[in-house]
Amino acid sequence: MPRSIILPPLSLYIHIPWCAQKCPYCDFNSHAQKGAIPEAEYIRHLLQDLDNDLSYVQNRTLHSIFIGGGTPSLFSAEGIAHLLQQVEQRIAFADGIEITLEANPGTAEAARFIGYRQAGVNRISMGIQSFEQEKLQRLGRIHNVEEAVQAIQFAKNSGLNSFNIDLMHGLPNQTVEQALNDLRQGIALNPPHLSWYQLTIEPNTLFYYRPPKLPDDDALWDIFEQGHQLLTEAGYQQYETSAYAKPGYQCRHNLNYWRFGDYLAIGCGAHGKISFPNGEILRYAKTKHPKGYLQGNYLHTQSAVSVAERPFEFFMNRFRLLEPVAKQDFVQLTGLDLACVAENIEWAKQQRYLVETDRTWQITEHGKLFLNELLARFLD
Repeated sequence: MPRSIILPPLSLYIHIPWCAQKCPYCDFNSHAQKGAIPEAEYIRHLLQDLDNDLSYVQNRTLHSIFIGGGTPSLFSAEGIAHLLQQVEQRIAFADGIEITLEANPGTAEAARFIGYRQAGVNRISMGIQSFEQEKLQRLGRIHNVEEAVQAIQFAKNSGLNSFNIDLMHGLPNQTVEQALNDLRQGIALNPPHLSWYQLTIEPNTLFYYRPPKLPDDDALWDIFEQGHQLLTEAGYQQYETSAYAKPGYQCRHNLNYWRFGDYLAIGCGAHGKISFPNGEILRYAKTKHPKGYLQGNYLHTQSAVSVAERPFEFFMNRFRLLEPVAKQDFVQLTGLDLACVAENIEWAKQQRYLVETDRTWQITEHGKLFLNELLARFLD
């Protein structure tokens, strides 16, 4: 049996599943908008869903909220304001809570940024993806380059604490120089946070069934190596595999995921994780399709995280971060003793995947290249 667990910070993820149209690379739980979105009805169900999960709060305050999708910026500022007010009536907000909303850089959504700020949102995350029109069209994005730049200016002028732009590389027929030029344009706009990730082909996407021609491995390595240098020289710190931020602007919500924190989850297909002082850890997922969810069928699956699964789950998250892993975190958040991973830690050190001090483990540059092999050891 695991020992007792120290409850970690608590976050809330809210999923809004509708998009203007489905992108060919996207495997998220999103549905193309057909007619009017049932905004008020969906918000009512979100709050009922949250009411069912309030026992998971266990006297904690909310550390962060992330409203993701889909495209949450299809919802009105008034709807988001009502939603956040009702959440706060149910769960106290921690001082300095981070509240992020994902947004399209299209003109209609960007014009709402000040309204979202007044509603309580203090961080916007925008899916820019590229500053090259041909690439945006190939990715199925509905905004153009001018709208992307304009949306970033809106974000700068709307009184937000921070904002993020998503850029992708390794796009269909993309050269190394095109990828780096996208990144240079992103850096020139000076966002506090920049997520820069490689396009991967996921099952059940249009790109999976009709694969585009992507850059080869040598080109991808050149893009990453040179791009990382550009970001570092511009003052961005890489703190996670594909996340860069100016000092002090790391995404607190995502850090809580990767540090094996707890998160409530409401909305179609949302995934949650909750710890209990008695040593139990629960994972759950909500009903994916809006039709079932809007009938009040919220919970889809839930299961306990077994003792055998916990080392893998913990390290799968923590080794995404570049910060050292406190051994005390492993003990307090999994309820396990260090002895249960000692043999695999020793193996990882011999492989030069990890270095160890009295208090911490740290993944090495070499270890990052063999992360899957490293994590596989903790599946045993």
